[in-house]
Amino acid sequence: MPRESLTREQIVRAAVEVLDAEGVGGLNMRRLGTQLGVAATAVYYHVKNKNELVTLAADLVWGEVELPDSAEIGWRTATSELARSVHAMIGRHFWLLAAMSTHLIYGPNKARYDDHCLAIYEDAGFTEPDADQASATVLMFVIGAAQGEAAEAAWRADLRRAGADEDQHLRDTIARIGEIAHQFPRLRARTMPSMETTPALPDEVTFDFGLRAILDGLAARLAT
Repeated sequence: MPRESLTREQIVRAAVEVLDAEGVGGLNMRRLGTQLGVAATAVYYHVKNKNELVTLAADLVWGEVELPDSAEIGWRTATSELARSVHAMIGRHFWLLAAMSTHLIYGPNKARYDDHCLAIYEDAGFTEPDADQASATVLMFVIGAAQGEAAEAAWRADLRRAGADEDQHLRDTIARIGEIAHQFPRLRARTMPSMETTPALPDEVTFDFGLRAILDGLAARLAT
């Protein structure tokens, strides 16, 4: 593909595909060129460096978040649906959390999400400072809830790049977790992962519990 026919949008979408498969550590201009079927120099014609590319890719996936209408369903339901949409998006793109820890993520899609969050809380009656805090609090909860699954996906991506045996590493890790937990009474009393099972996806019940607790607190604050 000649560099003149290559577009910035094609590059960013290809970068997301590489990131989804290999994580931030697996993305470089040569690997991206291979994904696109072009020389790495053709990529540089459109994007300055990897950092800019990661920022652009991160903003692109924020565009996947669905924005519910709080006027139709109420602020609590809208906030809940928005939180679930962000959680699902992070689940599809595990590398985003790593990118957010090392890059300043900004762009029209992230701004679109931020503005809609503020609109939900302000329309519900929160003051502007409280709307800012509510938006940040819910997002921090969602990021925390997604951390475990994202970390496992990143770990698996690293093992694949190294050509390691994922299943064996997983069994060894679970066994080590069990050994450590056995030293502590409350952890020992709970069911530990077995050597024959893989870690479960994030517990939907736990996510619901945490989100409801936050929304209950926000509702109480709004009432006062």
